[in-house]
Amino acid sequence: MFGHSMHFHGGFGGGPRGGWQRGRWGGAGPWGPPFGARGGGPRVRRGNVRAAILALLAERPMHGYEMIQELEARTDGLWRPSAGSIYPTLQLLEDEGLVTGEKSEGKRRFSLTDAGRSVAEELERPPWEELADQGEGHASSLRDSAFQLGAAIMQVARTGSEDQIAKTREILNDARRRVYAVLGEDGEA
Repeated sequence: MFGHSMHFHGGFGGGPRGGWQRGRWGGAGPWGPPFGARGGGPRVRRGNVRAAILALLAERPMHGYEMIQELEARTDGLWRPSAGSIYPTLQLLEDEGLVTGEKSEGKRRFSLTDAGRSVAEELERPPWEELADQGEGHASSLRDSAFQLGAAIMQVARTGSEDQIAKTREILNDARRRVYAVLGEDGEA
């Protein structure tokens, strides 16, 4: 039993790094994407970070972390760019003379230069609006709906009468059948 090496490529903790660090389902929960921790949202092109920074700074000066929070809030959580994408892009924009950074209260607050304002005005629409359009009907909104449904079901389970629980079970069974019927459609309308 102890004479051979143990591999963690399947079962608990699988994945390329092995070990137990990510859990049984590789960090994505038992269902995987779209309900797990990864996936489900639309992909964001690299150029959108640049455009998003310019559009945000056209509204008011901000520091990098503030931009991350704003983009997450404006996309209802669909897009939370990492510091590793925001700060290098800010540096690039500063090198291009489109933004300027100034130390304020221990943080670097960025604002547009005149050249940056001209570029920002040329944007057709902010990238977060495009992303929100992509997210509508996408798996992430499906996931949100499923979580909201789950919360309602748990409320019935905790506080509902026997009659309410029975009615809820009927609704769920009907919903399951209807979802499978949608999958069985040929996709043409």
